[in-house]
Parts: sequence; C-alpha cells; structure tokens
Amino acid sequence: SLAVLPLENLSGDPEQEYFVDGMHEELIATLGKIGALKVISRTSVMQYKQQRKPLPEIARELGVDAVIEGSVRRAGDQVRITVQLVDARADKHLWAESYQRQLRDVLALQSEVAQAIANEIKVNLTPTEQALVARARPVDPEAHEAYLKGRYYWNKRSPEGLKKGLEYFQEAIEKDPAYPVAYVGLADTYEMLTLYGVVPPTEAYPRAKAALAKALELDDTLGEAHASLASLNWDDWDWRGAEREYRRALEVNPNYPTAHHYYAVYLSASGRYEEAIKEIRRARELDPLSPIIRGAEVMILFFARKHDEAIRESHKALEIDRNFGWFHGWRGAAYLEQGMFDSALADFEQHAAVSATSDVLARLGYAYGRVGRRADALKIMRELEQRSKREYVSSFDIALVYIGLGDRTEALAWLERAYQNKEGVMWLTGLKVNPWFDGLRDDPRFQDLLRRMNFPE
Repeated sequence: SLAVLPLENLSGDPEQEYFVDGMHEELIATLGKIGALKVISRTSVMQYKQQRKPLPEIARELGVDAVIEGSVRRAGDQVRITVQLVDARADKHLWAESYQRQLRDVLALQSEVAQAIANEIKVNLTPTEQALVARARPVDPEAHEAYLKGRYYWNKRSPEGLKKGLEYFQEAIEKDPAYPVAYVGLADTYEMLTLYGVVPPTEAYPRAKAALAKALELDDTLGEAHASLASLNWDDWDWRGAEREYRRALEVNPNYPTAHHYYAVYLSASGRYEEAIKEIRRARELDPLSPIIRGAEVMILFFARKHDEAIRESHKALEIDRNFGWFHGWRGAAYLEQGMFDSALADFEQHAAVSATSDVLARLGYAYGRVGRRADALKIMRELEQRSKREYVSSFDIALVYIGLGDRTEALAWLERAYQNKEGVMWLTGLKVNPWFDGLRDDPRFQDLLRRMNFPE
C-alpha cells in the first residue's frame, strides 16, 4: 500500500503550481493501474500539502506501508522529476532517482517513474498492466498545459471553477484534437455543472456523452472515461450498460476510488446492498479522508435500512469533517426513520446552514412535512418556486417537499417531470430503495414509473 505525497514545486514560479499538481495527479493515476498495489487517491493525500507531519504519522492516518515524496522542476521545454521511496512506518529511505524529459514526452516520463517505483517495491506487473502503464503518446505541450489548468480549476468544485475548467479543456482539444483525457475532462465538467444546477441535464448530458465517445475512440483503456460513461448510461436507465462500464473501469484501474464509489451507489440502487457496502468500503480504503465517499457510505447504509449503523458511521465521519453537510443530511434522514424527530430536524437544519442549495432546502422541507410542520414546509416550497425564476431548480426537489407533505398527486406529477427531463437523476435512481418513497410504493402510478426506469430485478 502506497501514498504519493504532493510533489514540491521547484520551478521558482508559484504560477506553475497547477503543473506540479497535475504531475502528481497523473502519477497517482498511472500507479493506480497496477492491481497488486493499493494506491491512496489524490483527494486524501492533498490534505498533506505544505504540512510537515512525520511520515510514520501520515502512514498511520492513510493506512499505508510506503510513501513517495518528490519534486518537479520545469524550465523551458524541459521537465525534471525527482522521487524517493520511503518505508513510512520505519521512516527509512529506500530509493531515490531523478528523471528528465522534454515537455512533449511528459506522459512517457510519468510511465517511466511509475515502472521504476513498481520495480523497486518488487511488484510483478501482468502483461496487461505493463501495457497500460507504458502506454504514453507524445502530447502537444500547450494542449497538456491547458488540460492541467482545466483539472486544476475542476478540482475546485465550484460553479466558477467548473466554468473556467471547461474553457481550458476546450482549449486543450483545439490544440490537440487527439488528446483523449481532455475529452474526459470536458465530460466530467458537464456532468458536474448539472449536479451544481448550472446547466440543465438536457443540454449537458448529450455533450458529455459525445466527449466520452471520442475519448474512448482514441483510448479504450481510460478507466475515468469508462466510469463517467457508466454514470451516463445509468442516467439513460441502461442499467446493464452501466454495470458493464463500471466493471471495465475497475479492470483497467483497480485503484480508482471514484469508480468503486459510483459502482457502490449503483449496486445500492439496484438493491444489492452487501455488494454495495463492500465496494464503498474499498473506495474508503483508497481515499480514507474523502468526505464525499464517507457520505456515500452513510447514504448506502440508509438505503439498506441499516439506520443504527448509518448513524454510527455519521458520528465517525463528523470527526473527519464537522462541516460536511452530507453527514448531517444522511444522519438526519436515519434519525427521521427512527422517529427521533428533534435530532433529525437539528441535522437537516445544520445541513441547510452549511449549504443552502435547492436540493438541501428540499430535504429540510421534506423533513418539516414529515414531522407535521406544514407551514415551514410550505415556506420552503415558496422559496424554491422563487429560486426557480432566477436559477435552475430540479423538479425532483419540488417533488420531495410534496412527498413530505403527503400530497401524492403533486409528488408524482413532479417526479414524472423529473423523469422526463432527467432532472435530479442521481436521486431518481434511488426510487426503488430509498425510504423517502415508501409512502408512494402502493400507488400504480409510482409502480409504472419504476417499470419505465428499467430497474433490474
């Protein structure tokens, strides 16, 4: 088990930070293709950037045996990367080496470093893994630079950052139309813009699908592209196609935590709870400090109706990040099902205080309706209606408040609208298992909606 710590920028230029971060992310991705390794994800290791914790402490927190430290120096069209392998538990340096290439050969440079690390820790690569790790084509330096800037802004996970990232991914494609990962970046950005309510799904999903089709036409071994395509297949209610793509993503990159995470949610929505819990815990091993993965684990336990366990895991997760709203949201949902209404409302209100997005307000409105605070639920409904006049609000959010209020007719009408327009697909896919919809299950209209969504048996 291995963690690649953030690389140090030795270029003497703070503006090159995006380049160094990109090299770091791509080195992790390359090592992640080696099945015999457990490689911790970028999300968790980036929390140690500019920290001076002792390596044994970092190893204990991440659950790894070894750590890679290193630096990047860029000068003109030359890139130099220095890496060292450390037995983290003993704090003992095992190996160090430097590599230098032209900027257009930066992908080959990363492959060379990854293979050297694998050799030093005596990992035997299968022929398929050798081909995947060694797979590197020359890249237009300007296209690569634009791509790295795109990922830098995409990782900010804000509407402004996503819009900026979109511009850079498009620039990378203009510079090098045969650069596959730039198309993946483009698709990921469109999907995320929909999640943030910036772009309607009817506009974003076709663009994302077209970008992924091009990426896989250029390189079928991109695990990230297969995972993203799986999610889009799922959004089209193609459950078999989604599972096929998730499995392919994990075949080519078994250390990709996002693929394990999304596949776990897919399995949960299918009612395959034990498989789902196994997958989400594998994602957590690979990304132990990720609040998003922890939040998904609590959601999956809630869908599996393991409410006591969901509450316990929420308590643990809040020790990692007390302000991450999902922990409060899903713990509140579990409290609500347990009849612990005061605790539930406290969590839902805390979630809304941290992030008053339309989907979070809808959950609070649902909770108010469930506990009989009808006036408060209707007040949130009015707030969502006002918001919809100036920004995108998902039909699913409106439906959820009506479910809380016990208004079946309006709830089903808005769910139908969400289904037709593919709004709130991330939550629609939970219709079969989510306790929120238990009050609708005996309604023929709801059963017809489930049938049209092609849920697997």
